[in-house]
Amino acid sequence: MATIAGVVDAAITIPGETQSRVALSATAVELLQKLWVQHGPLMFHQSGGCCDGSSPMCYPAGEFITAEADVMLGLFELPECGPLEFWMSREQFNYWSHTHLTVDVVAGRGSGFSVEAPEGKRFLIRSRLVEGFTPAGG
Repeated sequence: MATIAGVVDAAITIPGETQSRVALSATAVELLQKLWVQHGPLMFHQSGGCCDGSSPMCYPAGEFITAEADVMLGLFELPECGPLEFWMSREQFNYWSHTHLTVDVVAGRGSGFSVEAPEGKRFLIRSRLVEGFTPAGG
């Protein structure tokens, strides 16, 4: 896992891949550290559904049950906290398999189910196309 210019890359979790698929902005790390103190260990899941489902949702670790319909895109070691998994629905991953994702934070109300909602902030995904990614997890 690398830290470059305030961005924390997740460890690679998809067999056969050689580069991280997901990162956290410095602002996301700061908010996650605050939320970790309040809620304990955390996880992300992005379903790709409509409305709030298209945003990364942050839950207490294990509160959202993952299954074979989900792909773990990365595993972060959140500084001063611990491990944080980032999951995405396999169906959504099939569409985004050619992108690198960065979890960032903006002002605004998140989903009522995501732990950042009461903070007046919400997580969002910034994506960029990356050559060389294959739909290995698809």
